[in-house]
Amino acid sequence: MISPVTGTRRTAPPFRSEIVGSFLRTEEIHEARRLQELGEITAEQLYAVETAEIRKLLRMEQELGLQAVTDGEFRRSWWHLDFFLGLQGTVKIDLNPAGGRPEANQRAESFRIIDRISFKDHPMVRQFKDLKAMTANSVPKMTIPSPALFHFVENHNGNDVYPDQETLYQDIIAVYKDALQAFYDAGCRYLQLDDTTWGTLCSGRHRAHLRSRGIDPDQLAKDYVRLINESISGRPADMTVALHVCRGNFRSAWFAAGGYEPIASELFAHAKVDVFFLEYDNERSGGFEPLRFIKDQFVVLGLVTTKHGGLESKESLKARIEEAAEYVDIEKLCLSPQCGFASTEEGNRLTEEEQWDKLRLVKETADEIWV
Repeated sequence: MISPVTGTRRTAPPFRSEIVGSFLRTEEIHEARRLQELGEITAEQLYAVETAEIRKLLRMEQELGLQAVTDGEFRRSWWHLDFFLGLQGTVKIDLNPAGGRPEANQRAESFRIIDRISFKDHPMVRQFKDLKAMTANSVPKMTIPSPALFHFVENHNGNDVYPDQETLYQDIIAVYKDALQAFYDAGCRYLQLDDTTWGTLCSGRHRAHLRSRGIDPDQLAKDYVRLINESISGRPADMTVALHVCRGNFRSAWFAAGGYEPIASELFAHAKVDVFFLEYDNERSGGFEPLRFIKDQFVVLGLVTTKHGGLESKESLKARIEEAAEYVDIEKLCLSPQCGFASTEEGNRLTEEEQWDKLRLVKETADEIWV
């Protein structure tokens, strides 16, 4: 039965029909990347190909009627490492077994801190400026990994630079304050922080592993809320900041499962972001009850999976939105896919046609609920 719940449309972020950020890379981009790796084209020639493909993507996003658009993360290899490796004081590390690069579905890379970190001359500022210059009649959204994720990954890899955690925290906060200001100065008014840390902290298995390492997951949640809040404090009043929580999305895979209850009272009640993007595409994410801790933030419900093709029914989506509205006012709810379609350049296991069918479903469903 079609849900009777209805609300009103929005003219400012977040919008009723949203995207998380990444899109399947086109064949033109894959081929240009291959040629650049072989040394047959330059980095600037690759950039030009990416720009042409982003223009095509933006036309499709706008034709669909999306009010917020992205560049699909077309210039990135990883959803997070490209940002981290653009910081001063970091270097890429290869986590693959010795003996060369494995198959794409096993690619494993990360970063290590080798000097005091800072945000200076970051290539993504230029990338956002170029996105904004290509965008008309819609809001360009920038996506970057969160400060909590930076620390979580760094803590796993370790460093010989920082003498204590608090000094590292302060430098991470300074990096993100500078990043937010740089993107704002470039024209960004809608910024999304992507974070798999919170998905890990939802997982009983991962929480047990943290405890085995002497780490209290509840204290870590408190520390990371503080890290996020201080990193975004002082942001301009007309800049919307969102936090996207994910449980893994590499080539349609996932690494964590568990509802939001273990983190809800800390994250939802105390994080000072404007919007939460929360994946809710299947039982791995649990029920909507943890949303009772939401205060006045918006919640974008990621009800449509990006893990595979096949469409959810509008009736089921509307019923789930009605269920969520028991905990969060319908006027504070929006709809999106559960994650991006290509968190890495390899992309998820679905076709471009299936990708656009899913976004069309999100848009049509949202238009029928928020009128």
